[in-house]
Amino acid sequence: MLKNRFLLYIFFIALSLTSCAKRGSITGGAKDTLAPVLTGSTPRNMSTQFNGTELRVDFDEYVKIKDVNKQLIISPPMENAPIITPMGSASKYISIKIKDTLQPNTTYSFNFGQSITDNNEGNPYSQFKFVFSTGTYIDSLTLGGKIKDAFSQKPDNFVTILMYEDNETYTDSTVFKERPRYVTNTLDSMTMYSLQNLKEGRYRLFALKDNNNNYKYDPKSDKIAFLPYTVSVPNDTLYQLELFKEELPFKAKRPKQESINRFIAGYEGTAKGKDIKIKVANAANNEAIQSITTYIKDKDSVQVWLPRNITADSLSMNMAYRDSIKDFIVKFKEMKAADSLSVTAVQKSGLHFREKFTLNTTTPLTTIDSTKITLTRKDSTAVPFTYAYDDFKQELKFDFEKEEDQKYVFNLMPGALRDFYEKENDTLTYKLSTRSLNDYGNLRIKLSNVNRFPLILQVLNASEDVKAEYYSEGETQINFDGMLPDEYILRVIYDDNGNKEWDTGNYLEKRQPEQVIYRQGKPIKLMALWDVNEDFNLGG
Repeated sequence: MLKNRFLLYIFFIALSLTSCAKRGSITGGAKDTLAPVLTGSTPRNMSTQFNGTELRVDFDEYVKIKDVNKQLIISPPMENAPIITPMGSASKYISIKIKDTLQPNTTYSFNFGQSITDNNEGNPYSQFKFVFSTGTYIDSLTLGGKIKDAFSQKPDNFVTILMYEDNETYTDSTVFKERPRYVTNTLDSMTMYSLQNLKEGRYRLFALKDNNNNYKYDPKSDKIAFLPYTVSVPNDTLYQLELFKEELPFKAKRPKQESINRFIAGYEGTAKGKDIKIKVANAANNEAIQSITTYIKDKDSVQVWLPRNITADSLSMNMAYRDSIKDFIVKFKEMKAADSLSVTAVQKSGLHFREKFTLNTTTPLTTIDSTKITLTRKDSTAVPFTYAYDDFKQELKFDFEKEEDQKYVFNLMPGALRDFYEKENDTLTYKLSTRSLNDYGNLRIKLSNVNRFPLILQVLNASEDVKAEYYSEGETQINFDGMLPDEYILRVIYDDNGNKEWDTGNYLEKRQPEQVIYRQGKPIKLMALWDVNEDFNLGG
């Protein structure tokens, strides 16, 4: 018994010594998740009758400043940016040296957004705002609202909202030339805006996607939104501003020769390429030369196709778009490179029920001989078809009644296609197949609270690519059958000018973009074999 107690005593002694000798790991404590704390400032925040040139803000720990050029919003804007230190290193204070002459009786605000963070963990001191007045009181009125894109459902970030005093010096050109009285920014995540520390008065309200960061409207680079009327402060109305990119004036560029028979004619501004008209002549005798103008995808340019037997040294090219007309004299060079006819099918094998079989050609076609084109089913029986050629896009589309689970063969015999240079196709064969109707769904849309007609109803995917559309001049029940399974978004465009496309706005003409309405709520989920009925309430 004594022996057992002695052994137990020895065991506990050993266990105790082992525990004492065991090393612990240093964890460094809990992660810092707290933002820096403001401990003081000179002058104090919300001071009045300020006439100095430097501000200092003190914190309880080391801080850093990042992205201050994007994040810092000074209202009213200053012509000369203040010097903010320290930049790129940690400090327990921030110094702001003012280089502008401050306006009298004016409230200034410095909103640092997310630019001030602690040195160790990067915790932001969010939306820190330093305010002072050169007068005897702080202006405290506000005005707010929402920013949206006039066409897309996806809003821009870092949108600048500007307010100009509506006084005797204000004109339509002010937004191009002058900095605003007040300014704020949505920064990188907000669609709502709030203009603060305003004084009572009448104002003009704008928004800019200000790519030059100069608080002035540049139509070449910026989107704009504007209210066509004056707003008064104080006011508790929320104002929605819809950003759009203006169509820029058309300006033709000098055409450049690309091959023995083709020129590229570029332009600046906005143009519907099919409306660009180009006339070509021999510069020596002004004798007209036959030409064809076609499209270049995603380029501010068109192609000008010329005959291959030109003997002129120089060409006269007249390029016209609406009321813009420009004449060029260009040298015509002998070149070895020549464009030849080749044909590419858009659909490689499968063809969906809502599609038309499409061929693209490298050179423009002048003749299509449908007697040399056949379409047959898998049992070799002939299928009637129709076709249409878009000479501007160099695009040939075939339409026919499709059956499910069917195989088709298009045969284009030699000479079915002839281009501008009298070149013909070799034998072309395209094999296509359709799927079962069970692989598709049907989308049935009921429009309600329609304000006016005509309108364009569009079915979009998540990337806002148009997958189907319908032009309605009065119909409110619209069916899209044979749609691929996907999640869809609905958009309506009120086509007020009846040109079957969306038209942007123009600031100087005081013209807002055509109205666009998206169906609210979650995307419509369409599965195979589903018939989905959805109401699209255009009234809100």
